[in-house]
Amino acid sequence: MSNLTRVIEQYINDLFDSDNEESSISLRRKELAASFGCVPSQINYVLRSRFTPEKGYLVESQRGGHGYIRIMRISWEDPEDRLRHVDEIVGDAISEQDRRKLLATLQERGLINARERLIIEVALRHADELGRSDFDVSQHKRNVIQADLLKRMLRSLVLA
Repeated sequence: MSNLTRVIEQYINDLFDSDNEESSISLRRKELAASFGCVPSQINYVLRSRFTPEKGYLVESQRGGHGYIRIMRISWEDPEDRLRHVDEIVGDAISEQDRRKLLATLQERGLINARERLIIEVALRHADELGRSDFDVSQHKRNVIQADLLKRMLRSLVLA
């Protein structure tokens, strides 16, 4: 099953690569499932796990007889777009796992380098430890604090 997941992911990525000018593609879940010989829920799994905001994609879905899937690649070209997308992706609170995924994606896309990533991770880890040990702050509140800190650091890098 994981092999099929990779094949479907590669197919969708190839669609983006073949149409360099377009930042979005539209697909029909049922037709895509039929062409790969799988159930539509397999397509849903690929979209939920491989085409996430943390990985630079937004997915819009309309179910039903004439349903479609629109996958949009987040634009990182314009600094204003970067700021808006960082705010959308990070949100009001962010878990450690989501932070790691986001930072890995930003590094893969060349938006931050390995040193910047390490500095951000150390700062966030330190904030988490302080919140846990010195101030006895709840996990949710620590996630909120870290989201705010992460957004501030990423904004400063985007604007630098």
